[in-house]
Amino acid sequence: MWVCGALRWMRTPAQLPPRLLASWRLHYGAASSYSASADPSRVRALVYGNHGDPAKVVELKNLELAAMGGSDVHVRMLAAPINPSDINMIQGNYGLLPKLPAVGGNEGVGQVVAVGSRVTGLKPGDWVIPASAGLGTWRTEAVFSEEALVGIPSDIPLQSAATLSVNPCTAYRMLVDFEQLRPGDSVIQNASNSGVGQAVIQIAAALGLRTINVVRNRPDIQKLTDRLKGLGAEHVITEEELRRPEIKNLLKDVPEPRLALDCVGGKSSTELLRHLAPGGTMVTYGGMAKQPVTASVSLLIFKDVRLRGFWMSQWKKNHSPDEFKRLILTLCDLIRRGQLTAPTCTEVPLQDYQRALGAAMEPFVSSKQILTM
Repeated sequence: MWVCGALRWMRTPAQLPPRLLASWRLHYGAASSYSASADPSRVRALVYGNHGDPAKVVELKNLELAAMGGSDVHVRMLAAPINPSDINMIQGNYGLLPKLPAVGGNEGVGQVVAVGSRVTGLKPGDWVIPASAGLGTWRTEAVFSEEALVGIPSDIPLQSAATLSVNPCTAYRMLVDFEQLRPGDSVIQNASNSGVGQAVIQIAAALGLRTINVVRNRPDIQKLTDRLKGLGAEHVITEEELRRPEIKNLLKDVPEPRLALDCVGGKSSTELLRHLAPGGTMVTYGGMAKQPVTASVSLLIFKDVRLRGFWMSQWKKNHSPDEFKRLILTLCDLIRRGQLTAPTCTEVPLQDYQRALGAAMEPFVSSKQILTM
């Protein structure tokens, strides 16, 4: 009886000790698969009909659940994060814009309620994530085509599953696709406290790589430094420290990085390039500073550095669904081994979306907002 009591006050399976996780799934997992209501008024979604300030254009609305076809899957959403790309998409300045009106959210995890007669790869109770961006995950439930979903193991923490398909995938691909790095090699990155940054630190450590992690200075810089080092970061330095001449003495025990990962642009990316080894590569995957990447002529000529870009959505277009599935399973193995955890998260009920959106857009964001359904 104590076990059942403990299970009731836990909000999510991710909060359960491992020895109770199996009991949770036995008592609640199967039953929760069928708890979605057939009443359309109970299908709730965050919808925007125009591009603009998310706080002004996003509304919580009732949607009618679409009828299921033979190749469709009825999914009850469990949790979905608010990523910078979600905000940019709502603002209308992202590389992929869905037809309006649209349901927000490009990432999340749901549980299969029912499947159509021609669905072969999924069954009720399975956990699923979006196969590509634009699915609209900020909703309580929906009917999707089977090809729009990817099944994932349900034995990983809920927060890890909800944040699996964007940041960790981006981090892994950038670490392995652009330079042939070996154990002992180093990587330098900015925005190191971001979701991608935290994933880079952990995946790099699992691969035997050393990381130099650049962050913006802030009042709680020591707390942030300790947290990133707890994930496996070797060096955590501020952008101001990176510009100082004495930084070379601080980093003398680390080989010159052959790979730089840039999420900021502007002066920050210029500093990364300055510390890159000759012939090295800088990969830009974001532009938080909203300033262009500037490379000096001397760096291009005398150090022969390479400038590349990366977008996970484009990677998916150029690779098969099976390759994406293998990537997901590789990351799940790291999660099971304790080598990859979700970024610091704050769970917010769907109805409190305004609070979550506001927090996600604050400067110096230290916790990813996750909408729970």
